[in-house]
Formats: sequence, C-alpha cells, structure tokens
Amino acid sequence: MGGSGSPHPRDLGLAEARGLVQRAVDKAEQLGLRGGIAVVGASGTLITASRMDGGGPGGMTRARSKAWISATQQIPSAEHLHRMTVIAPPVATGFAQASPEALFPGAGGMPVWAGASGGLSVVAGIAASGATVSPFFPDGVEPRALSADGKPANPEDLLIAYALEIPYAGQHGDDQKRWEQRFGDLVVDPADSLGLATAPTASGQAQLDWARALCDAAMAEAERRGLQVAVAVLDRGGDPVQQDLMDGAPAGGVAVAQAVAGAAALFGFDSGALGARFGHAPGTAATPDVPPALAIPAGLVVPPVLGVPGGLPVRDDGWVVAGFGVGGAPPASCADIARTALASL
Repeated sequence: MGGSGSPHPRDLGLAEARGLVQRAVDKAEQLGLRGGIAVVGASGTLITASRMDGGGPGGMTRARSKAWISATQQIPSAEHLHRMTVIAPPVATGFAQASPEALFPGAGGMPVWAGASGGLSVVAGIAASGATVSPFFPDGVEPRALSADGKPANPEDLLIAYALEIPYAGQHGDDQKRWEQRFGDLVVDPADSLGLATAPTASGQAQLDWARALCDAAMAEAERRGLQVAVAVLDRGGDPVQQDLMDGAPAGGVAVAQAVAGAAALFGFDSGALGARFGHAPGTAATPDVPPALAIPAGLVVPPVLGVPGGLPVRDDGWVVAGFGVGGAPPASCADIARTALASL
C-alpha cells in the first residue's frame, strides 16, 4: 500500500500476501484439497503463488488468471464472468485480447481490500485452482467443516473466504444442490458449523516447504546484496511450484525468473548455456527478435524459456526435479544469487 500521503498506490506487500496464501493452504489441507493459490497485485503483477503437494500442473495458471481479474477489475471473478456472458460477444472477445492474463475467466477469485486515504482500496486479488480444488463437496470430509453459519459452503470459495477472514459467500452457483447430492438432507446447526473455524497449520507439504525455503534463501541473499528480485521454482515440466516478488523489485522480474527457471527445468542445464547448447540455428519469421540460437527451443516448448543467466536445474540423486530462477537484477548477479541459495540448502 502507498505510504502516508503518497499519491501513488502500491500493491499488497509480499509478507501480507504470503500470509493469505498460507491461510488458504492450511484450510485446503484440512479439507483434503490439492491445488495452487495465487495473489496478484492491483497493478496486475504477481506477488506470490504456491502450489500444494500433488496440486497438479495448470492450477497455478488458472489461479493466477482469476486473481488477476479480481485484482484489476476490482470485483469477484464470478461477477466478471457474469458480465462477460451478458455483454456483446465482440466486447467479450476484445476484453480477452486486451487482457492476456485473463486466460481463465472462472469464478472463485476475490479482490483484497485495504484501508487507504479516504477509504478502502483494492490492493490485490486472490484465487485458488488445481487438481482437486473445486466447488464440489469431496468424499471423506466432515460435513460440519463444509458449512458456514449452518449453510453449505463449497470448498473452493470457503478456503478463499477463510484466507481473507471474511464471511463466506459462494461464487459457484447452487451450493445447496451440490450439498444434497453429496450429503442428502443432512442439516448442520449453525453452532456446529466449522467451515471458518481455525485450521491447523499445514504439515503435509514437503515439496512446497522446500520450494519456499529455496525462495526465502535467494531473497535473503538478494537483500544482503541490496537487490530486489523475483524468484521462481518450477517442476521438471515447467509448472510453477513457488513464485515470489520482493517488495520494490521490478515487475518484469516475475516473467524473467519464471522463464530462466523454465529453461533450466526443461533442458537440465543453466539457463545461460541455452544458446550455446543449441548452436547457431537460423531464426524464424515468427521470432525475428529472438537470438537465432534460442529461436528453436523457445518455439518448441509451452512454458516460456529465456537463455540468459539466472536459472539453475535442481537435481535429486542425479535426476532433474526442478528449475530455480532469479530475475529482476543483472543476470550475472541473479545467477550468483541462485547458486548461493541452492548451495545453502
């Protein structure tokens, strides 16, 4: 948030955004859900995102898109989805073309409000998605844990309400119908509803805990050097596990960190060596501004890759299991920060 008297608003800070994600992870684990949670600043810049163990690829991208919609449009993403279905099709198409981060206009994202001079303002958006994150009531969960104030509370919207510490409001249509399909005519007394009760701290997120620790080590090293950076841990297929943007770091660092981490994860060597590994292949008409040596690999893979220093492969028993990237500072410094952080673990 902007400083006192400042005319320039700021996005939610990283520490606060991390806190929201942790609350969502705690509630999701309690409910038996596995997916990703993302917080995007009101500027449209990703602040932090975490993928739970077993969350599956794709969920982080969907969560980030819904969070972007809620942050930038300053409304729940369900309301945005409704508007897109009632306006003229050319307008809806134009919005998508003008908003490349609104790839998944689904329900579930919520704006994050904070106090500002003269009232409240939106400082971020938060959303969840992934392998088992959905509005459907899962098997094996205590019905009281899926009830808020005596009413059905679908798990996806419940974990976001819990993270934000706000009253539950469903975004995915008829909660009662889905409840009856799962629990029949069971009724939970309001006094027995546990949906918004405190969830225990998540304890079954070994990969996420490791990824966060690696990102924390890199950000601590960057701070020691007087730098602000973005960091990213991607799995071996290029899907994000953890992403963070330090307060004050350049917004473009988010994309750079992800792309150099993607290069390291997908090809198994330092991102700075990508060009040399692929020789001097000719460029293409579709990628005239891409250095010729990088045009072919960049065009073959779906996750973005960038052949500059800053990304390192992470190996376990000789196998590449992840890519780690740092961006937003001079590439040589980013590479050194990444190496120092990885060595510390």
